[in-house]
Amino acid sequence: METASDRPIRVVQWTTGNVGRQSLAAVAERPGLELVGLYCHGAEKAGKDAGELAGLGRPLGVRATDDVEAIIALAPDCVLYMPLHPDVEHLERLLRAGINVLTTASFLTGRAYGRAARDALEDAARAGGASLFGSGVNPGYADQLAAVASGVCRRVDHVTVFESFDIGMWAGDANQDGLGWGRPAGDPGHADDVREATAPFGDAVEALAELLDAALDDVRCEVGFAHATKDLDLPGREVKAGTVAGLDVRWIGAAGGADVVEAHVRWTVTPDLDPAWDVAMAYLIEVRGHPQVNLRVEVLPQDMTSMSLDEMLAIGSVITAMPVVNAIPAVVAARPGIVTYADLPTQSSRHAAGR
Repeated sequence: METASDRPIRVVQWTTGNVGRQSLAAVAERPGLELVGLYCHGAEKAGKDAGELAGLGRPLGVRATDDVEAIIALAPDCVLYMPLHPDVEHLERLLRAGINVLTTASFLTGRAYGRAARDALEDAARAGGASLFGSGVNPGYADQLAAVASGVCRRVDHVTVFESFDIGMWAGDANQDGLGWGRPAGDPGHADDVREATAPFGDAVEALAELLDAALDDVRCEVGFAHATKDLDLPGREVKAGTVAGLDVRWIGAAGGADVVEAHVRWTVTPDLDPAWDVAMAYLIEVRGHPQVNLRVEVLPQDMTSMSLDEMLAIGSVITAMPVVNAIPAVVAARPGIVTYADLPTQSSRHAAGR
């Protein structure tokens, strides 16, 4: 779908959870974007102003609806699709209607959704002449950054994107439910549950390999655990001594019998672990090749001393939402079908004066 250059891009925000509120706030402040609709879950939100639901403290003149057909009837250029759990049927309807979709709902290549869903979404997007793009901070932004880092190399042998954080502050969030914090050591099936919960990092391996022009013939996942050495006092999550309080998960892509790309996450909810793990509180990117490139990426607010706890927690939602918001013009202009960073020019934010 092409958008006339003489008008703003017409945007619908789909849901106003933690990430959706940050996305909506960013759309509202960008002169090149026009918020024309808001989809909400639940009749209690329908009819309310988008500014109220996003907590902006001012009305935006756009009322929420829980009617999918009403959203389609708006004929927006794109939908920012940000529920916690995706609905493939909803996505198909939007794409077949010719509406570009940008999402943070565990989607990069569609691998985590399963072959049938990925094929259905690809077919719907091509039928509607629309693009489907997924991102976030990691997977997503971090993979684009790794690919850009490799730009000085004559040869690339192996790339690792390593996310290493103590996430105890966020342990109670619903998106942590599948990780199994507080499960007993050696609990049967826990590793399989973690593989399922982190499946989008399998997407990341595919997407990063595509950026590096590497044809993968295998993707595997390895899971390791660490355990709390004492009972923890965490918001919204019970973790007792001896239960799981650290996860080390490696999604690895191989080509020609050699490992070539890796999406590695180490998440803990306490420093008091057995075994003891180093936690970088950063994204560590390693490009092994000629030459080798190493990046340490810290995503921190400019002034932490004046921020409330809620504002600190919101940073995670900001960095999840913005890679998608910043990609809107490129995705609206992209070819039909599932697209990744390999299909887009390098993405950036906007200077404050030109937002």
